[in-house]
Amino acid sequence: MPSPKPLPRTLADWTRQLDGVRLPVSTANHERLRHVLGSSSNSLRDIAEAIQGSPSVALELIREANRASSALGSAAESIEGALNRLGLKRSEELLNRLPAVPEEQIPLPLRQIQMISQHAMQQASGLFGARLARLWQEIQCNSLLFLAPLWPLLVLHPQLYPEWERRVLTHGEPERKVELDLLGVPLLSICLALAEQWRLPDWVLQGYRLLNNDRRLLVKALFITRAQGSPLHQQQALDADPGLSRWLTHPANTILLANGIALSSHDNWTCLHSLRWQRLTALYMRLPMGELQQQIHQYAAQSARAHHRPGLWHPATALLWPWEERRFHVAHDTPPAPPSVDALQAWRTQCTLLLKEPSAFANVVQLTASARDAIQACGMRRTLILMLDRSSGRLLAQQAAGLKHTAGLSLDPSQSQILKRLLAQAGQLRLTPANAAQFSAFLPGQLKGLFTGEHLILRSIASHDRVAMLVVTDQDGLPFSEVSLQAFGKTVQCIERALGHFARRGR
Repeated sequence: MPSPKPLPRTLADWTRQLDGVRLPVSTANHERLRHVLGSSSNSLRDIAEAIQGSPSVALELIREANRASSALGSAAESIEGALNRLGLKRSEELLNRLPAVPEEQIPLPLRQIQMISQHAMQQASGLFGARLARLWQEIQCNSLLFLAPLWPLLVLHPQLYPEWERRVLTHGEPERKVELDLLGVPLLSICLALAEQWRLPDWVLQGYRLLNNDRRLLVKALFITRAQGSPLHQQQALDADPGLSRWLTHPANTILLANGIALSSHDNWTCLHSLRWQRLTALYMRLPMGELQQQIHQYAAQSARAHHRPGLWHPATALLWPWEERRFHVAHDTPPAPPSVDALQAWRTQCTLLLKEPSAFANVVQLTASARDAIQACGMRRTLILMLDRSSGRLLAQQAAGLKHTAGLSLDPSQSQILKRLLAQAGQLRLTPANAAQFSAFLPGQLKGLFTGEHLILRSIASHDRVAMLVVTDQDGLPFSEVSLQAFGKTVQCIERALGHFARRGR
């Protein structure tokens, strides 16, 4: 794997650093594609479809085909076209040039963003493949490679992905500000420069040029989508603007729309950003919003079945039945279903309230009530929030959900080594069947009586470097769902910020 490199601060330096990166391929995919390329029984179409399962290989072939044939003037627009230009022997040489490593050694952010690219390909193929049947190969290839300029960035600097998520999605900072802080230049400028350097297909270039230089067309189209309940008014608005109407029918827009849906749904199916891409797609396809949403949910589920890998987040997970309905149908050793779309929206609302500055809370009771609701909305079923009483040194129950008999609950930390450690410094203890026997004996009996089971989280939260709060939570003793764990971690960050804002109120 490449060694860490310093972060450039100019567009030229970014392009120079990222241009030569060879993307890793999982050992299993590498071996599978070697077999596919070496078999005489496979057609070019069969080989192209197999290569789509390994985005890094697809990019390498397209880049090399377009570099080698630059004198032809036109770029290869599909993987099958690239195979035709390169030949199978040269394609196998290019495959062998890419590093083959175990999947778990490939940076997680790269695996995550490539799965989003595969989700975008599924959306584009499902939504537009039949409508534009003559162009289905171009639609698949272009939608898969649209985010390719991000892939080398996340190989060399995988730490940028969680940092961007934390600042933009959790703390709500403006995307452009975060990009300039982290990269020195806008991310879309880097993407366009790399796409041009690699001579990616024209549809990819058109999408990035639109996002970089001419967003007015998107804005005008979004304005028309406000009349989504009246197709006649939408058509009249398009008839009044022939230039916008012609642009909206261009096949290259399918790539932008599919990637917009895949990227935004990765955050939230119902956030405003996601709804904008859905409305634009409904306008492009001349479909009612409800019918379009049904289709994109269906294609998201198909993508999850085909492309999901352990440890990665696929937005189709958020489309499962609400966990309140599933809890009586799952086995005791199966994690609960992730939070429903409505629950996640409620979670985001509470997190936004917690992050508000100056503090939106008049007292600690209001703050902890919002914290409790956020924790519950992210999928936790039993929650106890205790505040540290400085005068007595005891932990006093402040809020509870999913529990009985917590009124007046008071814990003496001096009687528990675990509580003493958590109160000395903010930290987390997660109980699992592997360590429950080791730590359970050191938990207060009152907590063990409230939280039965072998899956439990105890998290202490500090304000100005002093622990102020202890959160105890679980999912009815079942294994934690990965979605809820991630959301809980982000919720804790929001609570920390809320405590800081509350402490500074009135200053």
